[in-house]
Amino acid sequence: MAELNHPTRWIAAKPEGLYCIPGGFYIDPVRPVERAVITHGHADHARAGHGAVLATPETVAIMKARFGEGGTSFQALPYGQTIGLGGVSLRLVPAGHVLGSAQVVLEYGGGRFVASGDYKRQPDPTCAPFEVVPCDVFVTEATFALPVFRHPAPEGEIARLLASLELFPERAHVVGAYALGKAQRLIALLRQAGWDRPVYLHGALQTLCSLYEAHGVPLGELRPVPPAARGSGGGLGGEVVLAPPSSLATAWARRLAEPLTAAASGWMRVRQRARQGGVELPLIISDHVDWPALNATIDEVGAPEVWITHGRDDALIHALAQRGIQGRALALIGLGEGEDEEPAAA
Repeated sequence: MAELNHPTRWIAAKPEGLYCIPGGFYIDPVRPVERAVITHGHADHARAGHGAVLATPETVAIMKARFGEGGTSFQALPYGQTIGLGGVSLRLVPAGHVLGSAQVVLEYGGGRFVASGDYKRQPDPTCAPFEVVPCDVFVTEATFALPVFRHPAPEGEIARLLASLELFPERAHVVGAYALGKAQRLIALLRQAGWDRPVYLHGALQTLCSLYEAHGVPLGELRPVPPAARGSGGGLGGEVVLAPPSSLATAWARRLAEPLTAAASGWMRVRQRARQGGVELPLIISDHVDWPALNATIDEVGAPEVWITHGRDDALIHALAQRGIQGRALALIGLGEGEDEEPAAA
């Protein structure tokens, strides 16, 4: 590939985010811009106020549900379809993070650039699995880019939750789970493990659970937490209740039957995070790659140059250098400050 066509010549890191110069668009910009390509619906990647947005149909639906249309022009691009923008070939492929999450694959002048957005490699029944795309430059997240982060199989964590329900049938098990992605994945994992009872939802989770089901993701019987559920007299003892992590230490949770608080996050690997959040049952279930999967993915895509958009970049850059891969920390302000992997204490 001629040096002239290398993605470093036509992709720029600007204060707004990654900018494709010939295409005239940003990828996951952190402030409103005229033209944006959005990888997924979490609030640190998808923001309101853009002039035009291109994303998967599912992400478009999520953005409309969360922000409304607000004068934005939306274009839905299904996985695998290719369009041209200013001579740049663009397609979206699955990232395995949440429903509709996508990697942005750009080709221009013989060079290929892939922006992963957020992603994971563990199986997830609620979204399409990550697709490996060989490229010249790979842009990766690094949320859990330290060797200590090795996520266990989620089925084992769900088994721990079910064991606690059997051990403490008089207590409502209130699990902190973010509204987009984590809540639906937990429900699907519970169903796979044989939990056929209703799952009770905090009101903040109901809209996106309904959206998932409208897009073909079955979640079984879901019920709102009844207003009358107070104390030990009918407070959902022995039931699973999903709620935003911010609600775990509030009066809303305390009204349930002897609530046992749990939280599902990759940060639950760090015991201090769990203690700070008052979490009795930490569940290490993450929608981001851990250290082994992150490095394996980089090796699979085979990019000689890797850009890191957010997270813990020092250890990763060192590990890449040992393999002859050039690492570059972009430190884009605003990315990685979203809702899907903040510790419960936040």
